[in-house]
Amino acid sequence: MTDLNTLRYSEEHEWVAVDGDTATVGITDYAAEKLGDVVFVELPAVGAVISANSVVGEIESTKSVGELYAPVDGTVVEVNDAVVDDPSLVNSAPFEGGWLIKISIAEGAADGLLDRDGYVAITEG
Repeated sequence: MTDLNTLRYSEEHEWVAVDGDTATVGITDYAAEKLGDVVFVELPAVGAVISANSVVGEIESTKSVGELYAPVDGTVVEVNDAVVDDPSLVNSAPFEGGWLIKISIAEGAADGLLDRDGYVAITEG
Protein backbone atom coordinates (compact mmCIF):
# COMPACT_ATOMS: atom_id res chain seq x y z
CA MET A 1 0.00 0.00 0.00
CA THR A 2 1.25 3.43 -0.90
CA ASP A 3 1.97 5.79 1.99
CA LEU A 4 -0.22 8.76 1.04
CA ASN A 5 1.89 11.06 3.23
CA THR A 6 4.93 10.57 0.97
CA LEU A 7 3.08 11.72 -2.16
CA ARG A 8 2.76 15.24 -3.50
CA TYR A 9 -0.59 16.58 -4.76
CA SER A 10 -1.87 19.13 -7.26
CA GLU A 11 -4.90 21.34 -6.76
CA GLU A 12 -6.37 19.57 -9.82
CA HIS A 13 -6.46 16.31 -7.79
CA GLU A 14 -3.46 14.49 -9.22
CA TRP A 15 -0.97 12.71 -7.00
CA VAL A 16 2.73 12.44 -7.73
CA ALA A 17 5.17 9.83 -6.42
CA VAL A 18 8.76 10.89 -7.06
CA ASP A 19 11.45 8.22 -7.38
CA GLY A 20 14.75 9.75 -8.48
CA ASP A 21 14.08 11.52 -11.78
CA THR A 22 10.76 9.76 -12.43
CA ALA A 23 7.34 10.92 -11.25
CA THR A 24 4.42 8.50 -11.29
CA VAL A 25 1.11 10.35 -11.66
CA GLY A 26 -2.48 9.37 -10.97
CA ILE A 27 -5.69 10.94 -9.75
CA THR A 28 -6.59 10.92 -6.10
CA ASP A 29 -9.24 8.79 -4.44
CA TYR A 30 -11.17 12.04 -3.83
CA ALA A 31 -11.21 12.80 -7.58
CA ALA A 32 -12.09 9.22 -8.47
CA GLU A 33 -15.02 9.29 -6.05
CA LYS A 34 -16.29 12.63 -7.42
CA LEU A 35 -16.03 11.36 -11.01
CA GLY A 36 -17.99 8.19 -10.34
CA ASP A 37 -17.40 5.06 -12.41
CA VAL A 38 -14.56 5.77 -14.85
CA VAL A 39 -15.31 4.28 -18.28
CA PHE A 40 -12.63 5.83 -20.54
CA VAL A 41 -9.11 7.18 -20.10
CA GLU A 42 -7.06 8.98 -22.76
CA LEU A 43 -3.38 9.46 -21.93
CA PRO A 44 -0.53 11.29 -23.68
CA ALA A 45 1.91 9.36 -25.86
CA VAL A 46 5.27 8.17 -24.59
CA GLY A 47 7.80 10.83 -25.54
CA ALA A 48 5.34 13.71 -25.19
CA VAL A 49 6.89 16.77 -23.59
CA ILE A 50 4.41 18.20 -21.11
CA SER A 51 4.18 21.38 -19.08
CA ALA A 52 2.81 21.70 -15.56
CA ASN A 53 -0.87 22.70 -15.49
CA SER A 54 -1.42 21.84 -19.16
CA VAL A 55 -4.12 19.39 -20.27
CA VAL A 56 -2.50 16.05 -21.13
CA GLY A 57 -5.44 13.67 -21.25
CA GLU A 58 -9.06 12.98 -20.50
CA ILE A 59 -10.98 10.92 -18.01
CA GLU A 60 -14.60 10.06 -18.76
CA SER A 61 -17.02 8.66 -16.23
CA THR A 62 -20.68 7.81 -16.15
CA LYS A 63 -21.22 11.30 -14.66
CA SER A 64 -18.90 13.58 -16.63
CA VAL A 65 -15.79 14.12 -18.72
CA GLY A 66 -12.79 15.59 -16.94
CA GLU A 67 -9.41 16.76 -18.10
CA LEU A 68 -6.15 15.33 -16.84
CA TYR A 69 -3.60 18.03 -16.03
CA ALA A 70 0.16 17.60 -15.84
CA PRO A 71 1.24 18.32 -12.26
CA VAL A 72 4.89 18.85 -13.30
CA ASP A 73 7.02 19.62 -16.35
CA GLY A 74 8.71 16.69 -18.02
CA THR A 75 8.63 14.00 -20.68
CA VAL A 76 6.24 11.05 -20.62
CA VAL A 77 8.29 7.86 -20.31
CA GLU A 78 5.50 5.34 -19.68
CA VAL A 79 1.72 5.12 -19.81
CA ASN A 80 -0.36 2.63 -17.88
CA ASP A 81 -1.92 0.54 -20.65
CA ALA A 82 -3.79 -1.48 -18.01
CA VAL A 83 -5.84 1.64 -17.15
CA VAL A 84 -6.57 2.32 -20.82
CA ASP A 85 -7.81 -1.28 -21.15
CA ASP A 86 -9.65 -1.26 -17.80
CA PRO A 87 -10.49 2.33 -16.73
CA SER A 88 -12.23 1.06 -13.58
CA LEU A 89 -8.73 0.66 -12.04
CA VAL A 90 -8.83 4.43 -11.47
CA ASN A 91 -11.72 3.84 -9.06
CA SER A 92 -10.66 0.56 -7.49
CA ALA A 93 -6.94 1.29 -7.01
CA PRO A 94 -6.21 5.00 -7.59
CA PHE A 95 -2.88 4.90 -5.73
CA GLU A 96 -1.73 1.47 -6.91
CA GLY A 97 -2.70 -0.17 -10.23
CA GLY A 98 -4.70 2.89 -11.28
CA TRP A 99 -1.68 5.16 -11.86
CA LEU A 100 -1.79 6.94 -15.22
CA ILE A 101 1.62 8.06 -16.48
CA LYS A 102 5.29 8.20 -15.55
CA ILE A 103 7.19 11.39 -16.32
CA SER A 104 10.93 12.05 -16.47
CA ILE A 105 11.41 15.20 -14.39
CA ALA A 106 14.13 17.56 -13.30
CA GLU A 107 15.24 17.53 -9.68
CA GLY A 108 12.88 19.57 -7.53
CA ALA A 109 10.09 19.62 -10.15
CA ALA A 110 7.49 18.46 -7.62
CA ASP A 111 8.61 20.74 -4.79
CA GLY A 112 5.83 23.27 -5.41
CA LEU A 113 3.06 20.70 -5.04
CA LEU A 114 0.98 20.19 -1.91
CA ASP A 115 1.77 17.72 0.84
CA ARG A 116 -1.00 15.43 2.13
CA ASP A 117 -2.19 17.86 4.80
CA GLY A 118 -2.36 20.70 2.27
CA TYR A 119 -4.31 18.57 -0.17
CA VAL A 120 -6.78 17.35 2.48
CA ALA A 121 -7.33 20.98 3.50
CA ILE A 122 -8.47 21.96 -0.01
CA THR A 123 -10.78 18.97 -0.37
CA GLU A 124 -12.50 19.60 2.96
CA GLY A 125 -12.93 23.34 2.40
